[in-house]
Amino acid sequence: MNTTQRVRRAGLATVAALVIGGSGVAIGAAATDSSASGTPAAATATATPGPATPGPASYASVVRQVLPSVVLIRTENGLGSGVVLDRSGNIVTNAHVAGNAPKFQVQVAGDTAPRSARLVGTYPPDDLAVIRADDPSGLQPAKFGDSGKVQAGDVVLAIGNPLGLSGSVTQGIISATDRAVTEPATDGSPAATLPGAIQTSAPINPGNSGGALVSTSGQVVGIPTLAAGSPQGGGQAQGIGFAIPSNLARDIATQIIDTGHVTNSHRAAIGAEVATVLGPDGSAGGVGVVAVTNGGGAERAGLRAGDVITAVGGAQTTDTTALSQALAAAKPGDKVTVTISRDGQDRNVQVTLGELPGS
Repeated sequence: MNTTQRVRRAGLATVAALVIGGSGVAIGAAATDSSASGTPAAATATATPGPATPGPASYASVVRQVLPSVVLIRTENGLGSGVVLDRSGNIVTNAHVAGNAPKFQVQVAGDTAPRSARLVGTYPPDDLAVIRADDPSGLQPAKFGDSGKVQAGDVVLAIGNPLGLSGSVTQGIISATDRAVTEPATDGSPAATLPGAIQTSAPINPGNSGGALVSTSGQVVGIPTLAAGSPQGGGQAQGIGFAIPSNLARDIATQIIDTGHVTNSHRAAIGAEVATVLGPDGSAGGVGVVAVTNGGGAERAGLRAGDVITAVGGAQTTDTTALSQALAAAKPGDKVTVTISRDGQDRNVQVTLGELPGS
């Protein structure tokens, strides 16, 4: 996270106007009844729990493996972290770490001096960016794992540079997967809804953003991005942080490296410029359609400027953030029922979602 900005928090953000879209699914945990009918009584009575399998006494070997692949990133406005992608010196980080800076200083723990780097490309909707070190010699590419295989309960390490403390390590578990979380806007960084985020209990502090969430086998499974905000408004909620899945980070980063921009966002879009509509009491009362995209899903479904979207797929959309999160469960090409208010009357329309444009 950028130390000169307030801590990024998962929460609600009111956005004046944007082209909205998202993908991913937020899911909960399912419990299984161990006393289900059909279990032999004798087996239940005689079964004894086996000994607990202890974890390793130290993760030092994992840290030694990964630390040379995690860099400290400095800009004129602050600092963050990044993960080395390849021998060419490409480094993936968060878009909010890169901000609007064209040039950077990067430094691996143990380096005697920083090396210069420049921006390759950024994609704010997924809060991802790629920078490239001018001198890639000695930079060690990280080993990336399959984030689709992580599950709640897996032990993970967060490696980065919190508060500028180079090469710091924290430990926790995967708390949940496939969360749809929203980052509020900050100076130089727009609001973003992140689909499919990994929730972790590993502490994530300012400066950790863009670093590595690592499995005990030393594979990067996520890019730590934000910490949840306390519901009482008192700063971070301890033990609740979020990371961008490594599969998504590598895909977006590869597109940026290959073409300079994102050509396939994989994210659904309704095809409209929208804004939060306020009710008579000043509270958010829906999402107003400011304009529709020519040939987009909203236009084809008959939506027009002045319509107010109040629900998507049954999920209430009181503001643009709620709309982003509703779309986070969808994919391009999905058909969803959109409830709108027009001329004082509610109606349902079927919208075939398009794809959020790349960068």
